[in-house]
Amino acid sequence: MYFIKKRLSLHKLIRDMKGILGSLLLVVFLSFSFKPVLKTNLRITILNELGNIEDSVAVTLYTDKNDYRENKNPAVPMQLTDEKGRATFKDLEPIEYYIHAQKGDKTNVGAGVVADALKEGKMNKLTIIIE
Repeated sequence: MYFIKKRLSLHKLIRDMKGILGSLLLVVFLSFSFKPVLKTNLRITILNELGNIEDSVAVTLYTDKNDYRENKNPAVPMQLTDEKGRATFKDLEPIEYYIHAQKGDKTNVGAGVVADALKEGKMNKLTIIIE
């Protein structure tokens, strides 16, 4: 009889411990904030001086003004705009970028070469005119 009582109290203890452990895990799990990890992206749309979309424009991003001026050390590989005039750069640092856009003899030099610091975790959008 003594062993039966001991065995029953051991089962009760194990059951209680499982309940406590489950509650503790639930509290720990819920205490973490689940913020989706979104990447910082930049979509640049290129228009000409008439406001028409320009495709096949070479768009390059630089993080340094001197690199921009000397056309060296791009932050990411150059992209060509698509048929909608867009070039999308993904997984960027949320910093300021110098932008060079060129198609033939048309460029954005003198207008719209610096993008403000990008907003982290967002699709940042920018329109640039080339002439």
